[in-house]
Amino acid sequence: MLKSKSPSGSDEDTHAVSHADAVSSAVHLLHRAGQCADELFAVQLPHGAMTPRQFAVLKAVEGVQEPSQNDVVAMTGIDRSTIADIARRLVERGWLQRRRTRRDARMYALKLTARGQTALRQASPNAQATDDQLLAPLTPGERTQFLDSLEKIVAAARHHTGAAENGHSNGHATD
Repeated sequence: MLKSKSPSGSDEDTHAVSHADAVSSAVHLLHRAGQCADELFAVQLPHGAMTPRQFAVLKAVEGVQEPSQNDVVAMTGIDRSTIADIARRLVERGWLQRRRTRRDARMYALKLTARGQTALRQASPNAQATDDQLLAPLTPGERTQFLDSLEKIVAAARHHTGAAENGHSNGHATD
């Protein structure tokens, strides 16, 4: 339990949650793991080369013939406004082409450029090294179980919130 000094100088309980519980909550640990992953990714790539979310968007676009930005939202779980911002930045860097779709003039289709393919190819070994370093403390069996568990958590959260389907943003994502 966390304790503080009362005005009389005696220790008193100020929180019903122990310090260990506060720093080992699933939400906090997932957030910290994400921060650690982002930091490891940044160390692996030259300064400013690419962010983890930019890498995820490029990988998603690479795997599908001219997906819409909404398709990329569904594939990555990144909200619509953040995808639009990432796509704009990747277009500015010459890594993506973005054009209105024939089917719906309100939607954009994305396509990797030759420069984008080169950037993705160059970043891929570093992204793999980040995954390897991040998962190094786990045995191969634990890695599989951990990744399967994360996929279950994400799927359940998507089901409960509808975030990916509706493109909702929590307002915290920047890239």
